[in-house]
Amino acid sequence: MPQIDRTPAPVDRRPHVVIVGAGFGGLACAEALGGTNIRVTIIDRNNYHLFVPLLYQVATAALSPADIAEPIRRIVSRHPNIDVVMGEVTGIDRTAKRVKLADGSFVPYDRLVLATGSSYSYFGHDDWAEIAPGLKTIENARRIRARLLMNFEQAEMCEDPARQKALMTTIVVGGGPTGVEMAGAVAELARFALARDFRRIDPRTARVLLVEAGPRILSTFPDDLGQYARRPSHPPA
Repeated sequence: MPQIDRTPAPVDRRPHVVIVGAGFGGLACAEALGGTNIRVTIIDRNNYHLFVPLLYQVATAALSPADIAEPIRRIVSRHPNIDVVMGEVTGIDRTAKRVKLADGSFVPYDRLVLATGSSYSYFGHDDWAEIAPGLKTIENARRIRARLLMNFEQAEMCEDPARQKALMTTIVVGGGPTGVEMAGAVAELARFALARDFRRIDPRTARVLLVEAGPRILSTFPDDLGQYARRPSHPPA
């Protein structure tokens, strides 16, 4: 009969830092603690880090999702003191100092870092999300891309000029960096990538409307950059 080793596992007495979220903030914190005598655990609902600034290019079919996503474990693999847990955080027990996960398990911590990112505000109208999805996840980007491309397909088959014009009109709300990049990428998609793909419509005549509540777009940038972004462009001949 095989012998069973009942020697208790050694207790790891190193300080334990738990980081919730593997975005830019969470990974920057983990990298700063990498190689130290601190035990670090990263918890994220996904097993990959998403380069969010390029999501607009996935949404406009310029890049594939794989181009902007990299496994978290690969990013931190050179640091043996960093572990990665894939799970969705549902709560924090501050008294017991542990993070609760959706599967019923928990992760104890000595220090906790919350780097869960941000989400779009619909100003009390969350129902708007159904017709105007944000751009924070790969799923959002795929949904927007599918809708953009389908609108051109429907315009190609449409007999009503007014409906056709509506299908070829895209409205982007928010004149910050993401909104400006998104609007420009949609225009490039229509005027270049799709320019010769259709017979009954000219994608180069598609309209992109950028809506901003403030006095100018790119308000956090120098004024000359905002003015440059507003310069009119015309479809190629």
